[in-house]
Amino acid sequence: METLQSLHWAWQAVIAAFLVVGGIFALVGAIGMLRFPDFFMRLHAPTKATTLGVGGVLLASIVAGWAEGRWGMHELLITLFLFVTAPVSASLMAKAALHLRAPSRAAVPPDQPQR
Repeated sequence: METLQSLHWAWQAVIAAFLVVGGIFALVGAIGMLRFPDFFMRLHAPTKATTLGVGGVLLASIVAGWAEGRWGMHELLITLFLFVTAPVSASLMAKAALHLRAPSRAAVPPDQPQR
């Protein structure tokens, strides 16, 4: 079994590319969590960008496993679980915030009265 250091440079380049892309998406998600002003906008950052960031890291792990001769079933299951549960949990949190009337800085449409 090969170690990652003894892999062909092409495998290493693909793995590094997935890690960099995943890291960029995770960084954008983290910045969004800090910069967005209210709950609903902050909810968007981790459910989209950070999910793709973790997806990039998992793809790098899958490719590393393939390069070593493993199928990567664990990574595939983690990816499936992540991409199914993140949108569902975000939807449930948004519905709970709407029910609790969490304040939002979104622009009010002109046909609705101000609160």
